[in-house]
Amino acid sequence: MTPVQQIMEQILRQESQAILNIPVSDAYDRAVGLIHKHVHQLGGKLVTSGMGKAGQIAMNIATTFSSTGTPAVNLHPSEAQHGDLGVLQSNDVMLLISNSGKTNEIIELVHLAHNLYPQLPLIVITGNPDSELGRLANVTLSTGGAPEVCPLGLTPTTSTTMMTVIGDVLVVNLMTLIGFDRRQYALRHHGGYLGTVSRGTGILPNADEHN
Repeated sequence: MTPVQQIMEQILRQESQAILNIPVSDAYDRAVGLIHKHVHQLGGKLVTSGMGKAGQIAMNIATTFSSTGTPAVNLHPSEAQHGDLGVLQSNDVMLLISNSGKTNEIIELVHLAHNLYPQLPLIVITGNPDSELGRLANVTLSTGGAPEVCPLGLTPTTSTTMMTVIGDVLVVNLMTLIGFDRRQYALRHHGGYLGTVSRGTGILPNADEHN
């Protein structure tokens, strides 16, 4: 086995174990309930945010939610300080991601958001649930705090994998709760391979059938 393959096996073992060690708790029930209430009952939206690599995960989670029937947008925490905070509405719910739970830009975003809408609920994904951000949250989802597989122990690697998995848990549960089906999926995916596959089941009429 080559050195590359050895490192690969080590990474696969470590990240697989980290996923299995994500704490399963009723915090997920509460998080799913909050998103469902504010988006599907009150007509708000999910607003995700994170800084750096966590911000990229937050954006991916937002787009995945939007494509599966739960309207969501991503708000860059720095741009929020320069007017983008205006995207927030009173019925929204926020999903904030910070591995340390101490990211200055995210902490500032919380205060700015609450200055605008004091009752705005916060769901936090973090590796440090006892952090300031964890204490500010209505619901805290812990990644389990597994060490990064980066040889320096610094580069977001394992942590971003955990964030992505937790996002998947939330998305799939919301899809199940709202009864999101292939027809609804196809209505949101006109182009690309997924659009072709979702429309290829015969659940949507062809354009010429409307003529």
